[in-house]
Amino acid sequence: PEALKERLEAEFGALSFITEPFPFTYTTYYDEEMGRPIERLFISFESLINPDELGKIKEKTNSIERIFMVDGKRKVNLDPGIITDSSVILATTKNRSHRIAIGNNLYAELTLIYQKGEWNSFSWTYSDYRDKKVQGIMSSFRRDLLIRKRNFGKI
Repeated sequence: PEALKERLEAEFGALSFITEPFPFTYTTYYDEEMGRPIERLFISFESLINPDELGKIKEKTNSIERIFMVDGKRKVNLDPGIITDSSVILATTKNRSHRIAIGNNLYAELTLIYQKGEWNSFSWTYSDYRDKKVQGIMSSFRRDLLIRKRNFGKI
């Protein structure tokens, strides 16, 4: 919804890219809380961040999720992450053996790595991030980052 987009821009700055929504059919995990059908989209922001800000960003997105709750249930699920020239790292509230604590009961997960011209996943990588469509979106974000680095020096 437009109100969510406005809130994200107010918090994190102008959007540089937003995908069209597409069906989220990779799991039924969110069905009870959010209902069906669920749509997914990805966004990136014009401003770049330092990786050590990921925990603070996850705290902010958790707060935004609460703002948009209806009858105590989330209607949006925001999963902030960082893309580098060689990886996608996601923030989460769920601790698992392969995740690294980043403060305040938040964790970071190396989700994808970019090697030899393609994204590679791990046994723990979420199903949607294994999907070639999602990896294509990550490649678009990566290309944008590489262009920024080339044009403005190392970021």
